[in-house]
Amino acid sequence: MKTITYTPKGVCSRGIDITVNDDGIIEKVQFTGGCSGNTQGVAALCIGRKASDVVSILKGIRCGSKSTSCPAQLALALEQNL
Repeated sequence: MKTITYTPKGVCSRGIDITVNDDGIIEKVQFTGGCSGNTQGVAALCIGRKASDVVSILKGIRCGSKSTSCPAQLALALEQNL
């Protein structure tokens, strides 16, 4: 098991905690701050998926006029730490 603690940049959420098992499968995602319903939904959809698949799905998503989003920051956290 690997636990990743990431501080997102340019978004409303203030933190992302991710647990990935030894097979690269996401076990848990917890956002601190951000739009509660959206971050809970993104987190729930990631559980049980390969981290590499989640990166390819979420990378590049934008939030309004921002150049990034909470899902894109999750992808960045995974990409930088796995």
